Amino acid sequence: MDASNYRRVPAGVVAPRDAGDVAAALRICADAGVPVVPRGGGTSIAGQATGVGVVLDLTRHMNAVVSVDPAARTAVVQPGLVLDRLRDAVRPYGLLFGPDPSTHARCTLGGMIGNNACGAHSVAWGTTADNVTELAVTAYGGSSYRLGTGWAGAPEGLRELVAGNLAVLRTGLAGGFSRRISGYGGLDALLPERGVGVARAFCGSEGTLGVVTEAVVRLVEAPRAPVLAVLGYADESAAADAAAGLLGCGPLTVEGMARDLVPGAAAAGLPRGDAWLFVEMRDEAAARSLVRGADAAHSLLVTDPAGQRALWRIREDAAGTATRTPDGGMAWPGWEDCAVPPARLGAYLREFRALLAAHGLRGTPYGHFGEGCVHVRIDFDLVSPAGIARFRTFSGELADLVVSHGGSLSGEHGDGQARAELLPRMYGPEVITLFGAYKDVWDPAGGMNPGMLVRPARLDENLRFAVLPPGGGDLSDGVARCVGVAKCRTTEVGGPGVMCPSYRVTGEERHSTRGRARLLHEMLAGEVVTDGWRSREVAEALDLCLSCKGCRSDCPVGVDMAAYKAEFLHHHWSGRIRPPAHYLLGGLPRLLRTVALLRAAAPLNAAARLLPPPGLTRDRPLPPLAHTPFTRWWRSRTVAPPAPAAVEPSESAARESSAIAAAGDGASSASAAGDGGGVSSASPAFEARVRAEPGFGKGRGGESRPQGPGATAVTLWPDTFTEYLSPHTGQAAVRVLEAAGLEVTVPRGNVCCGLTYVSTGRLDRARTVLRRTLTRLEGAPDRPGDDLDRPVVVLEPSCAAALRTDLPALLPDDPRAHRLAAAVRTFAEALEQYAPHWRPPRLDRPVVGQTHCHQHAVLGDAADRRLRERAGLTGELSGGCCGLAGNFGFEPGHHAVSVACAREQLLPSLDAAAAARPAILADGFSCRTQIAQLSPYRAHHLAELLADGLREKGPAHTP
Repeated sequence: MDASNYRRVPAGVVAPRDAGDVAAALRICADAGVPVVPRGGGTSIAGQATGVGVVLDLTRHMNAVVSVDPAARTAVVQPGLVLDRLRDAVRPYGLLFGPDPSTHARCTLGGMIGNNACGAHSVAWGTTADNVTELAVTAYGGSSYRLGTGWAGAPEGLRELVAGNLAVLRTGLAGGFSRRISGYGGLDALLPERGVGVARAFCGSEGTLGVVTEAVVRLVEAPRAPVLAVLGYADESAAADAAAGLLGCGPLTVEGMARDLVPGAAAAGLPRGDAWLFVEMRDEAAARSLVRGADAAHSLLVTDPAGQRALWRIREDAAGTATRTPDGGMAWPGWEDCAVPPARLGAYLREFRALLAAHGLRGTPYGHFGEGCVHVRIDFDLVSPAGIARFRTFSGELADLVVSHGGSLSGEHGDGQARAELLPRMYGPEVITLFGAYKDVWDPAGGMNPGMLVRPARLDENLRFAVLPPGGGDLSDGVARCVGVAKCRTTEVGGPGVMCPSYRVTGEERHSTRGRARLLHEMLAGEVVTDGWRSREVAEALDLCLSCKGCRSDCPVGVDMAAYKAEFLHHHWSGRIRPPAHYLLGGLPRLLRTVALLRAAAPLNAAARLLPPPGLTRDRPLPPLAHTPFTRWWRSRTVAPPAPAAVEPSESAARESSAIAAAGDGASSASAAGDGGGVSSASPAFEARVRAEPGFGKGRGGESRPQGPGATAVTLWPDTFTEYLSPHTGQAAVRVLEAAGLEVTVPRGNVCCGLTYVSTGRLDRARTVLRRTLTRLEGAPDRPGDDLDRPVVVLEPSCAAALRTDLPALLPDDPRAHRLAAAVRTFAEALEQYAPHWRPPRLDRPVVGQTHCHQHAVLGDAADRRLRERAGLTGELSGGCCGLAGNFGFEPGHHAVSVACAREQLLPSLDAAAAARPAILADGFSCRTQIAQLSPYRAHHLAELLADGLREKGPAHTP
């Protein structure tokens, strides 16, 4: 599968190391009569990167920038090179490669050549064909060619074919425009008056002629200070009508999209209107001139590069965002990129909308309005016979509509299987015959990517949904949701996302979110993966899934591989003895509760230092257990009334945190020597200090100390990590929440979010634990109300995410589950919502560290950012994943991947900031543990940093 609606089962996959391997593979396959399909990033939307026979995966090894010639403004590249890697290589010279598809972080140069890809900046720099000067090509059978300008190096018979068809080339392909990509639409480049551009004509052949093994590409000068003008319009048609009129101003790009593809928060920062044109100009003067001459009622100039990147990210994600209809349904490719001359775009869009309505279909157009190229995903029913029939009928009528406006069925993504059948409606019989003859010159045996462009398969054959069982349930719907745009294959460092940490380490497709979704798809289909829930292939692919949930937010269509993994493990191990880690780490809450009841933390810590428990990795120590669990401390504490005071800024407000962490008890001292330092309970001396500090009240069990009239009562959730491994975090949170004027309660009895059971796929056990928790949170006869009536403050991000999302998903029919999910607040959210006038202590220092993956994916960190800003903590936290991920980093066989994940972004960010002596922040216990075990640094929860600030400056409560 690629990013299309199609699926074909290949005979095998070959990952050639060089051009010699490519030639050998093509020779062997030709001798055996086996077809060959070259493949890059697999982001093709029309099905051309699927294929029977042998697939050549050119991304594994043939992915280098061979050389760069800044003076000539050229680069020599291999076909598997990702576009962004080329951009990185030429950026130091002030150069770039002009074509820039929205998939630039994962599409390959070979794929771009195959589809004649364009991107947002083709208004200024043209298509890929406009930017290729030479190609090294190997044909089916192993013959090699070097293509450029002129007949030298071209295959035998090509010159004669052109000479015999000059009239057809001049008339049948006349009147084209920049986005006429369909078919072999670049054949007119072979005309003598066009310079006999053999390399140019090869572009856009979709792997049907031969395999590119090397390319010489043209580079352009990068604009030094581009400015983005955003113009607001009443609707997309008005924006489309205006786009062509802007081309005379020399824009670098003219992109259009409507409100329903722009997230609400982003739309709030845009000019008024329901559709926008994003017009990039070379400098601010040109942008201001454009705005003055435009007919938009409202406009905005964005000069800040970060602001521009944020807007472009919205545009790039539209390929995934457009896959969801407003009511949550799925929309599919198939008519993803047809194009008409820009002056016809407004009229075309109005008729296109009418055609959608006539068929009862929905889709939201967007795209390269400056070149008349429209992207759209449509909510086809590609499962039922009636839906597929409607898809076929609509496709024919839409092809006729595009042609009636002088357009091209494909404007940049190629025809593949989705539209090749309809090419005769665009070109006529003479041109179609010429296309067939052109392919036969290159590929007389017909072995290169058969079924595409000429002699094509039907557009309603090989649909990938046909093999899924009907009524497959949530998992079937989830894996079908993966449309293959491959954002999970991005390896960009320093980006805002998390997905997909194991792929970023291994580079293996099966370790990407897409690869895992495809394997689950095949498991449900039962044709290739035939052993269902017992599948070894699926289990191996999911084994390195960290359950970080990054895909839930970073994947444009919200694929939630952590949830799918939990369901798979639930079925995979049903009725069987599980791995020891599932019992030890999956059952951690019960195990640690037993240890606490027996008061056996000290001997267990000592035993674990000598010999790790069986079934866990020996490559890392276990974090030591606290001697005093958080709730035991809570029940025994006695404190004095509060003494609110104002807070003044201080540069040293958080200085004590490192000293406190270093002054731990015996377990902490051992940790500092290499047994998980910085993750144990605070020392007895620290606990004594906490009990004696001003501002602490008195509480027993579920009781709370009143903070004054109208004070909000909040329930502090004693998650497993805070309770047994890091109680000083809970103590610090109590200190801050009470200083902010909140009444703090703690649930009576044992409560658990079920996280460890979910992550190991023990879903029935998780449901039992969660039902028991909900019962314990309900009101008791001896006290009014219940903990479900209060905001529930959860310090551990993974537990907060589990309560907010996994709980209602596991118990959808229990209203208490939805009440608790709605009550969950992070530490920062609770302070912002229920103590809005409280002023935190000024810490005034830089901060580095890690945003927990589950916070990034589920909870969001906007409130945390605002709280850090108010406390004077400056700087950004690391992207990516810490790599420990709860039980993952302690399971056998995972240590190398776990460490590599930490070394990708987190640890380098700590080293880079070390000279500034920043506060190191990580709200997740796993993140703090990973930092402590792999670096000389100690990380702290935000509650700890603020509590230390209060301790130094005194309480800071503003009524």
